[in-house]
Amino acid sequence: MNDTSISLLKQALPYLRHHRKSTMVVKLGGEIAANREALTSLAGDVSLLVHVGIRIVLVHGGGPQATEMQKRLGLEPVMVGGRRVTDEATLDVAKMIFAGKINTDILSALRGQGVSAVGLSGVDGDILHATKRPPTEVVDPATGERKVVDYGLVGDITRVDTSLVALLLEHKYVPVISSLASDADGNVLNVNADTVASALAKDLQASKLVILTGVPGLLRDKNDPSSLVTRITTEEAKAAMKSGSVAGGMLPKLKALVDAVEGGVGRGHILSGTQPGAILLELFTSAGCGTLIAEPHDVSEVSDGAPRQ
Repeated sequence: MNDTSISLLKQALPYLRHHRKSTMVVKLGGEIAANREALTSLAGDVSLLVHVGIRIVLVHGGGPQATEMQKRLGLEPVMVGGRRVTDEATLDVAKMIFAGKINTDILSALRGQGVSAVGLSGVDGDILHATKRPPTEVVDPATGERKVVDYGLVGDITRVDTSLVALLLEHKYVPVISSLASDADGNVLNVNADTVASALAKDLQASKLVILTGVPGLLRDKNDPSSLVTRITTEEAKAAMKSGSVAGGMLPKLKALVDAVEGGVGRGHILSGTQPGAILLELFTSAGCGTLIAEPHDVSEVSDGAPRQ
């Protein structure tokens, strides 16, 4: 072991102490689940976190895989504001892809890294209760045009019960939860995975909600990775969303993180899911590697070079 490795281990020690026995919710998108190398790397990171005493809940979507399957079946995907319009046929695709293939692939990758994991959806154990979203007025950020959108069989979460999740965490399992919920009559509904992760993190009073994406974090210029925003307050994030400077798939991610932090979650993070060790760098080094979202008083206390924790 060289001096650099020893230095990194020493730098990580205070963070290991700080995070031990904490609960973190990590959300990964379908693009990461479809990337074998990225998924294997993430599974290794999760294994390390679990083995140093951090409780991890994984939440996943599956947008790219669902879109691919829809096209194979001759269905045209419809997205509005980063959210999928869901008819009966699209819901069948979501059931197959989310609760089936992707969930199993993640479980397999975790098992390969020595992690005991359990696959669930929000329907299992009454984890997520939802109601069908009514037609909703949305504003096109590019044109300012207002229109009413019927999202179909898309659900809005009304209640969360993490009793089963907490039981699994207590027995050192990693719950892997797909973004399906049901209403009081047992009708299955498609729920945005970022929203699911936020709701679970709040109910578990997690110390962190980490959302993994295909980019390094929140970018001032989506085409320039060097324009990374390393820290942002919840108020600044809400202003950015209102101004339209954040759009597309990043919009529900940032909204979910703001909701989580304002709902009692310690801090939110947007990280690259394809950068090896991104979670470890963000959690266990002072510099971090992504975007940190916190309450205004919290971010103001984290000056450059100070611990991000």
